[in-house]
Amino acid sequence: MNKKISPSLMCGRISEYKEILKEFEKCGIEYLHIDVMDGEFVPNLQFGTDMIKQIRQMSDIPLDIHLMINNPEQKLEWFGIREGEYVAIHYEATKHIQRALARIRELGGKTMLAINPATPLCVLEDVFPDLDAVLIMTVNPGFVGQKIVPATVEKVKRLRKMLDEKGYENIEIEVDGNVSFENARILSDAGANIFVAGTSSVFRKEYSLADAITNLRASIQ
Repeated sequence: MNKKISPSLMCGRISEYKEILKEFEKCGIEYLHIDVMDGEFVPNLQFGTDMIKQIRQMSDIPLDIHLMINNPEQKLEWFGIREGEYVAIHYEATKHIQRALARIRELGGKTMLAINPATPLCVLEDVFPDLDAVLIMTVNPGFVGQKIVPATVEKVKRLRKMLDEKGYENIEIEVDGNVSFENARILSDAGANIFVAGTSSVFRKEYSLADAITNLRASIQ
């Protein structure tokens, strides 16, 4: 599978978004990772619907919307989902997973189910037919700057094996949390192919955006 980078915009300065997005376009960034937090599913708030609209106006890069919110099936229409955009809901956030995934498809989005580090892979098996991708959280969601949970690397490896053996080779695996240059290489070797990049890589202060992206691409190839 092609390896793709999805920078997390919550790690950049809002005042610099226009310049950041122009640089991302020059560097061929595949997705923009948009974290939506409701203060309930995770103890933090981030990216409202108006901000998402403004981001779409600033760039044509497809969005990768990560909904860290309770009962997402009741709120999908709020986000103006566009054709080809990834939309991730959390397994832990709703009792109506298939209903939510079906609605994402109806709205034109690509379906992604996210699971926290301690959530077992077995919860995914009955929804594989409904998925375009799985998001493995390599840290507990809600805050930047955390260290990777080591067990999640093996989890990515086991998921890739499970998908391939069950005939779901086309389902992508995204990883989110402490995706440093070093960890990205390990996670890529384990089977991940979409990398949420934040303060550990693309937004590292000692690198320009272009240099950081070049380094990350070298790590995941």
